[in-house]
Amino acid sequence: MQKDSLEIKAYAKINLGLDVLRRRPDGYHEVRMIMQTVGIYDTLILKKIEQGIALTVSMSPDETNPPGGEGEVPDNEENLCYRAAKLIKETYDIKEGVSISLMKRIPVAAGMAGGSTDAAAVLKGMNSLFGLGLSEETLQELGVKLGADIPYCIKGGTVLAEGIGEKLTGLFDAPDCFLLVAKPDISVSTKYVYENLKPDTLESRPDIDGMMAAIQAGSLDGILGCMENVLQSVTEAKYPVISSLKQQMEAQGAAKAMMSGSGPTVFGIFKEEEKARTAYETMYRGNLAKQVFLTGFVNPAKEGR
Repeated sequence: MQKDSLEIKAYAKINLGLDVLRRRPDGYHEVRMIMQTVGIYDTLILKKIEQGIALTVSMSPDETNPPGGEGEVPDNEENLCYRAAKLIKETYDIKEGVSISLMKRIPVAAGMAGGSTDAAAVLKGMNSLFGLGLSEETLQELGVKLGADIPYCIKGGTVLAEGIGEKLTGLFDAPDCFLLVAKPDISVSTKYVYENLKPDTLESRPDIDGMMAAIQAGSLDGILGCMENVLQSVTEAKYPVISSLKQQMEAQGAAKAMMSGSGPTVFGIFKEEEKARTAYETMYRGNLAKQVFLTGFVNPAKEGR
């Protein structure tokens, strides 16, 4: 029996490895990266209404929604959630409406696919709410019309992403670890980062093939040795706080710290829970980061998403 409402967790992601191969004639960039879902999530409640699309956005206590700029979360047709609901309604001629209540916890404009994962949750939620019976592949085909990260966010877990990010290959679950995530009080323009990246002059790149082998072998050390994000050099040149966060995490015991996506979020991978918790407390009390999380890797398919 179909429900008239449902609640969904929309999980954030990090990039364990991010390589940009080239800029395509259509302006998109060809990428090759290992994506990983983490245990930080937004919450969405979808309800059937008579007609239209109604969206409300609320922020967690440690997040604000400043007007304008990269950090704003709109509550209108500019929001990816709204656009995802509209796409489903128009594609499948749904006459009923939907209300969407979005509680943001994932840092905004942070390189963690916060907007994309919310849109993915709406696509999946609409599929369930209106009994459409769409496959994961069909949802991904719809999602890529709205954003390159959305197909991955529909799938989740540990995944190789190629093309513009829409060609996905599921991998074994990455081995468990303790993950410290910190977002400084700045917002980064993804467009700026990609426009200032020169793929043909990069000095170091992630070993994506080596990382896939390490994941298959369940070797966290192997993953750590292959990690790299080619966008980091561009973002940290403009925002030195990213280097400071990375250095602080590694000084406090992170086996490896790196920026996620186009930034400015930095994550540190810890092998020992005690060191991770101590680093979390230090960073939470410090003034380098606005939002700090202690979490780990998750596979949404096994979390009952």
